[in-house]
Amino acid sequence: MINVSIVGAGQTKFGRHDDYDLRELFALAAHEAIEEAGLTPKDIEAAFIGNLSADQFNRQTHIAPLMADFAGMKGIPATKCEAACASSATALRAAILAIESGQHEVVMAAGVEKMTDLPTPGVIETLAMAADQIFEANPGITFPGIFAVLAVAHMAKYGTTKEQLAKVAVKNHANAVHNPLAHYQKAITLEKALTSRMVAWPLGLFDCSPISDGAAAVIVTKTKKARKFNDTPVKIIASAQANDTMNLCDRTDLTSLYAARTAAKRAYQQAKLAPVDIPFAEVHDCFTIAEIIATEDLGFFKPGKGGQAVEEGLTEIDGQITINPSGGLKAKGHPVGATGVAQIIELYHQLRNEAGKRQVSSPNYGLAHNVGGTGATCAIHICERW
Repeated sequence: MINVSIVGAGQTKFGRHDDYDLRELFALAAHEAIEEAGLTPKDIEAAFIGNLSADQFNRQTHIAPLMADFAGMKGIPATKCEAACASSATALRAAILAIESGQHEVVMAAGVEKMTDLPTPGVIETLAMAADQIFEANPGITFPGIFAVLAVAHMAKYGTTKEQLAKVAVKNHANAVHNPLAHYQKAITLEKALTSRMVAWPLGLFDCSPISDGAAAVIVTKTKKARKFNDTPVKIIASAQANDTMNLCDRTDLTSLYAARTAAKRAYQQAKLAPVDIPFAEVHDCFTIAEIIATEDLGFFKPGKGGQAVEEGLTEIDGQITINPSGGLKAKGHPVGATGVAQIIELYHQLRNEAGKRQVSSPNYGLAHNVGGTGATCAIHICERW
């Protein structure tokens, strides 16, 4: 079992930020996390920063030292981590390993992305770089189309319906109403979700996560020293990562993500837990079908039963297992480099009973599932209440 705990967390609001550039967004989240831990920037020994593509979105490379220096952490080892939409989950994993190895005791894991500097066609083209260029991006398929393929496969194999997809969106928007940092804080009706503009059948506009700006940061340290910084730290008891083929054409099953199943198995083994022990999870719902597949890959529901579970209300705040109480990527927003750590921050607040009207009832554990690309990377973390 891992002996690392979170002692500080900071996150900007997700959405469009015309008044802040990339480094300013990072500094806002970083300083909030540092202050909550009762530290100063000079106390941070290393930083791992998730980011997909500042070179395309903001014409800026070599961002880790830029972010660290601007936030007052000059001189430390600062490293960028890139794994598409799982970038900051892998940054957290790197921070955990840095502490477990004995190299450092107080480390920042963070993520930042400012996507709205590019017009939408440029964003779509940049995101497509996280797919296989030869077999997917160059022929013209983008991520909505790729996940539409997964949705059609799931519908054909299991009878999953467009209404079930839409109910994922309705649920997550309802949760985001109570999240002041969410991109969208407005409920939607099932009819609105079902009749929204088609993007890639069967995925309509409300089946897709938005283009967002934002940053998120956590401070982690050895569990035995955590209470020195925070009266109510949160333990990280599992950190697992796995990969799969980049393109869909080399996969044997389009209704499940091998990397997610593999990482989940490792995470449960590390934590000495089973899916039934997890009361809530933040899962990577970049598209509504992705949430349904995630709940099956994580063992919460049997293969093919994820859509039915949503339809029956089993994934709502007071359901059998709460999925995406934050609103998920769908409504909370998806500044891709920041998403993984933002999921961890939701676990942190939930396990400290700080989530307000979206609070899950007295959870002891929480799981975060962060996917890169179409599941070529998956990183999973399990946290425990102190």
